[in-house]
Amino acid sequence: MTSTALPSRLIGAADRIPASLAELAGPEHGRVELPVRLAWSGPSDFDVSDPRERLTLYCLLLDCGQRGDIIRYVNPELLRRDWPRMRRLTARRLISLWERRLPDLATA
Repeated sequence: MTSTALPSRLIGAADRIPASLAELAGPEHGRVELPVRLAWSGPSDFDVSDPRERLTLYCLLLDCGQRGDIIRYVNPELLRRDWPRMRRLTARRLISLWERRLPDLATA
């Protein structure tokens, strides 16, 4: 029996990253309700004002969200502020893709 390697979760990840932080239009405060296709297991409602909930939300979006989801739910200033912590919580290869596309994050 031959085993087939599973495809990488990062296939197409670079295409999901916005071209610039200016494209991001997520809220600075309030609650965000993610669709089931993104939050099918665990919480789907996040308080953007709560740093822990926001980190969970942003890590989920970077990992699973499509470009439109990221633009809609991620706030550029909050992402910049949270980036140092997100770097420790997210796969290095994914972080590298984001920092190559959005070099401002690498200096955050």
